[in-house]
Amino acid sequence: MSTELKSNEPCRCSWVDLSKPDYVTYHDTEWGVPVHDDNKLFEFLTLEAAQAGLSWYTVLKKRDNYRAAFANFDPVQVAAFDDARAAELLQNPGIIRNRLKIAAAINNAARFLEVQAEFGSFSNYQWQFVGGKPQQNSIASPADFRATSPESDAFSKDLKKRGFKFVGSTIIYAHMQACGMVNDHHQDCFRNAELINLLTRA
Repeated sequence: MSTELKSNEPCRCSWVDLSKPDYVTYHDTEWGVPVHDDNKLFEFLTLEAAQAGLSWYTVLKKRDNYRAAFANFDPVQVAAFDDARAAELLQNPGIIRNRLKIAAAINNAARFLEVQAEFGSFSNYQWQFVGGKPQQNSIASPADFRATSPESDAFSKDLKKRGFKFVGSTIIYAHMQACGMVNDHHQDCFRNAELINLLTRA
């Protein structure tokens, strides 16, 4: 991964398209920030599953539509969606109308509640895979960037065992990046230093 620098813009990770303000905002304010709120974790898990085979920006553009369609990502409400509600979602042009992905979101909400009941929170469960604190990766070149890790392999395997769908290791590693379980900002990206400082003060 390299970085991109234009005029007065700060140095950012190369995947950020500066022509897309919402993409820039996501990178600058959310990506890599540790998340412990369960509803937010369910949101990212659902959106990452929806992304499978697509670009993240395709899903990001539909995020508000997903919030409206999936009860603001309340797993209790989503787990109660019936066949009629699933059929309605398939007709919703604001989301990705994929039958398997919609079914997975509803299934995963129910599994999410089971994990909460067992561990007290999904956050407690999720963060155990990195020992409770973010991993700081050193990304200096494309060769340093990865799509999976031993931790995402273990996380993915356990989710599958629990009955979650669309949770392959690549999807879960992207989830870990989004939720700040790993800091994969390029070492020259301005957010890398900010996140390291944030975690040092925590």
